[in-house]
Amino acid sequence: MNDNWTTLTDAIPGPPDWEIHWENIMKTLLASYLVQMSEIPQNPFWHGEGDVLTHTKMVCGQLAQDTEFRELEKKKREILFVAALMHDIGKIPCTRLEDGTWKSPNHTIVGSKKAREILWREFSLAGTREEQELRECICNLIRFHSVPVHIVEQKSPELRLYQIAAQGELIPSFSLYLLSILVRADLKGRVCDTMTESLDSMELCFSLAEEEDILYHPGVFPSEVTKHAFFSGRNVWKEQDIYDDTWGEVILMSGLPGTGKDTWISEHYGGIPMISLDGIRNEMHISPTDNQGRVIQEARERAKMFLRKRQPFVWNATNLSPMVRRKQQSLFEAYHARTKVVFLETAWETNIARNDGRNDVVPIQAIVHMMKNLELPERVEARAVEWHCV
Repeated sequence: MNDNWTTLTDAIPGPPDWEIHWENIMKTLLASYLVQMSEIPQNPFWHGEGDVLTHTKMVCGQLAQDTEFRELEKKKREILFVAALMHDIGKIPCTRLEDGTWKSPNHTIVGSKKAREILWREFSLAGTREEQELRECICNLIRFHSVPVHIVEQKSPELRLYQIAAQGELIPSFSLYLLSILVRADLKGRVCDTMTESLDSMELCFSLAEEEDILYHPGVFPSEVTKHAFFSGRNVWKEQDIYDDTWGEVILMSGLPGTGKDTWISEHYGGIPMISLDGIRNEMHISPTDNQGRVIQEARERAKMFLRKRQPFVWNATNLSPMVRRKQQSLFEAYHARTKVVFLETAWETNIARNDGRNDVVPIQAIVHMMKNLELPERVEARAVEWHCV
């Protein structure tokens, strides 16, 4: 861990007094974002305490007093406290006045992506499995912290909880139990007439998770086939052992330009064909910053050729959003292939250096833009999902 992360974690409350040293936190790289939070108003119906920073300080205060928080190992306390500091960072760009009411739509999704960018680039939490797990546990806590209170509004509350719990397969330190501690602090760290009702909804959510035995770890299924079918929303029983009708596997790569996907593919999948969007761009003389419609269409035609022959292959592209990955996976599954999504990352400085060494250098501004919108593949996206640091 670098000095910036150490400076931040040194300011986190701990035994024996559990005091929050805000003067030290305001000396960290999060200070500028916390100052911005102080300027962001909130709907007084849900947040009578005022601006986002005031709420954040109250949440952190509740967390420091929480018995279950204090009983956690140091690493998980650090993860939870940083998640609390950043849990509403998405309100900075998302907050707007609509019909006289302050609203912050999609602030959890936007906030998780913003937190990822900050932790990756400014705190250098990237490039090793330990740093990746720390960062993604924080980002997932931010991403899902508003779900439990509204779980009854979900089409299938049980399925949603299983999907969130499944992230523990990729992030061993993440669990619904850890999320419950943050959610409780978030609800208590505010001035709101409906706090009791919200706490009751939260308890109902995590009671369901405990009944399903997914509060502390991901769910257990008889096979990966059943797991993927259930996560995909198909009408199957969790205990049902479903017949596998797939003929083989397609590898769907994901990662920023310059990560080292070509090298990793040659080392692990050098024996099967590869569809490379970079290669097709070079063939068609299309820049990465131009419209990519023709490139994608050509790639999909080549994929269909392999799929019709039942030939496993690698789809090599950045694939940084769930929507893009879902589009390709739908094609593969239509031909009864199963998909493995492989995400690669490296440290930011290494990433930029590798990109500079490519024949087809991607402009740094484009990579920065991609980082801002990056969403790592969730466990529920495909039959198999892997994250690697290279």
